[in-house]
Amino acid sequence: MCGLVGYAGFAGHVPQGTEDTSLKEMTETLACRGPDASAVWAEGAAALGHTRLATVDLVGGRQPMILVRDGRTALAVAFTGEVYNHARLRKELTSLGHRFTTRSDSEVVLHAIDAWGEGAPARLEGMFAYAAWEPGPRRLTLVRDRFGIKPLCYARIGDAVVFGSEPKAVLAHPAVSARLDLDGLRELLLSAHPMIKTPGRSAFAGLDEVAPGTVVAVAPEGVRVRRYWSLAPAEHRDDLPDTVARVRQLLEEAVTGQLAADVPVSVLLSGGLDSSAIAALASPAAGPLHTLSVDLGNQASDRDAMGRDPDGPYAELMVRHLGSSHRRVRLDAGALADPDRRARVGHLRDGLTLGDFDTSLLQLYGAVRENFPVTLAGDGADELFGGYRWFTPEAAAAASFPWDSVLDRADLTRLLDPALATALDLPTHRAALHRAACAEIEHLPGTTPSEAALRRGSYLNLTRFLPCLLDRADRLSMGVGLEVRVPFLDHRLVEYVFNTPWDMKMFDGREKSLLRAAVADLLPEPVLARRKSPYPMVRDPAYRTALTAQVGRLLAEAGPATDLLDTTAVRGLLLEPTGADRFPREGLELVLDLDQWLRAHRPALHL
Repeated sequence: MCGLVGYAGFAGHVPQGTEDTSLKEMTETLACRGPDASAVWAEGAAALGHTRLATVDLVGGRQPMILVRDGRTALAVAFTGEVYNHARLRKELTSLGHRFTTRSDSEVVLHAIDAWGEGAPARLEGMFAYAAWEPGPRRLTLVRDRFGIKPLCYARIGDAVVFGSEPKAVLAHPAVSARLDLDGLRELLLSAHPMIKTPGRSAFAGLDEVAPGTVVAVAPEGVRVRRYWSLAPAEHRDDLPDTVARVRQLLEEAVTGQLAADVPVSVLLSGGLDSSAIAALASPAAGPLHTLSVDLGNQASDRDAMGRDPDGPYAELMVRHLGSSHRRVRLDAGALADPDRRARVGHLRDGLTLGDFDTSLLQLYGAVRENFPVTLAGDGADELFGGYRWFTPEAAAAASFPWDSVLDRADLTRLLDPALATALDLPTHRAALHRAACAEIEHLPGTTPSEAALRRGSYLNLTRFLPCLLDRADRLSMGVGLEVRVPFLDHRLVEYVFNTPWDMKMFDGREKSLLRAAVADLLPEPVLARRKSPYPMVRDPAYRTALTAQVGRLLAEAGPATDLLDTTAVRGLLLEPTGADRFPREGLELVLDLDQWLRAHRPALHL
């Protein structure tokens, strides 16, 4: 796991404004993503920078990696992530005449690109992003994994491109400036409230993301964007018992493959079905199994915001069941409300945060990293197997994103300046995003309306909702130099389950019944039968009190966000009573986040 940066000029010269220190400064912005090593490479009109978190071949996997042919650079690559099938690919490439000097997956990626060009990404299994520069044709290729687990963004500067793992790395180049327009503000708001991600978009005008499963090839003749993978319909021919067995096999292979590392590996264990399944599958191959969970103690409600049981007892049951070495990471409301911690989270995310969901996750990741550079997590299972409450025919058939009404996310635009809120027109924008997403979905002939609606809901969750959570997990884990692996997003498993009929996914009337059946012999009955519970949030009134005081100071000091806010509405928010309505809390967090984001990036406003 690493960070990558760089630039390339296609008219034979570096981007305008480039200075001798540009690449070094860009690379330094990603130091937390790669605490073990950093290096830069520059030749002619192109340069690559890399920071490394060493997990495989700790000595031999240094980057950028260069392929020299006939005394000249033929290919330069900076790669981030993990390719889990690198050993198999190395054998295939060796049979084709390629020679290797390391055991690293990075060198496999280098030779895969040399051998197969733009066909290489489809052969890679894992989470990854890379930049490949070919000096001969002056061609830059930017690639991102199928689900966008690893980030990559870029900006066009005249006849050049500047790129990096995160926006802050690209913005560190002298020729790239932070600008916020209406579309960027829409993206900034919607990716946090109500968690809708637009593929390929960032909050910064002129700074694009490489969309998941996409190749962006830039050469003197122009820019070409091509999808190399997407969720496509396929006929499901297995009966229920064979389907359950196939899901078990694919999940076992994913977990076992992702345990491979030259450093200690742990598992995040909340006591929910997803993390418990991963821990149970990992246990036989992990040697001593190490697990961790978050603990809010008596600051969390006895029953969470969804009316479900807290995690603690279930996590303890799994620990006893597996005999794992377990650590509970205790958090407190004061630390979660600390403005410095909020600023840290905002800096890492380059966007608005999810409040204490993010600050607590950062602390959990920090505790994991004290002993483990790699951990496995259950991200993606709910989106894939139908674990959320909005996986119903009614929600799926609605002319909106399925989670819109169920999540009950407040309309936070009521806190914005009225003229700005009118110009944003988020309802119209959201409807357009929904139509565009639905237009991507294909169905097999004969698909029933109900099945089509639920498949559409699954697609929207995997391509618009899940990316918000993956972005959160990547930025916060990389903020402490931790690699989070996600076995449920093995693309073979996703393709198989996505095309499994919904009457199999919920064959016994419960959410995720297909997953439950696949791991039924591994888990204690209370864990196996447990309903979905969300990541915990702090319920201590002191947290709300701290937020209120911070917003009061912001208004008194006329922070930068006040130019975009309806300050009368915000002052009214401070007086709203604490109750079942989550709007006051979310509104307070939005005000603080927006102010922090504007202070951090100081964008030119084009609103």
